[in-house]
Amino acid sequence: MYKEAKYKFSTKKLLLVFFVVGIDKLVGMKVITAKAYIFGEVNGAEVDIDKWQITHLHVKLTDKASIDLGFKKRFRSSTVCMPITLINEVGEVITIDKSLEELSKIIEVVKCTE
Repeated sequence: MYKEAKYKFSTKKLLLVFFVVGIDKLVGMKVITAKAYIFGEVNGAEVDIDKWQITHLHVKLTDKASIDLGFKKRFRSSTVCMPITLINEVGEVITIDKSLEELSKIIEVVKCTE
C-alpha cells in the first residue's frame, strides 16, 4: 500500500501517509524546482501534532541555492522551512511547482531557526 501511495497521491494525503510511516522516508530526498533547479535536500519536518500533519519541510539548500537566494552561510548551508503546499509530487525526488525566482518571493519560505 505505501509503495502505491508514494506515487500519484495528492500532497496532503501523501504526506499524511509518510507521517504515519515515518518522516525518515522524506529525509534525504532531493527537492527540485519547476525549472529543474536542484534546490536542496530534506533534513527534517515540522508537524502539527494535533492534526497529525506535516506542515513544513526543512530543506538544506545546496550551496548554489543558498547563494542565489541571498542567505549568508556561516559554517554550513542554510536550511529553509518550506510549506508542503508548494509540493507538486513526491517520487524518487520531491518536485515543487515554483521556480527559484518565485520561491525567493514567497514569504512562507523562511530560514529555519535550528
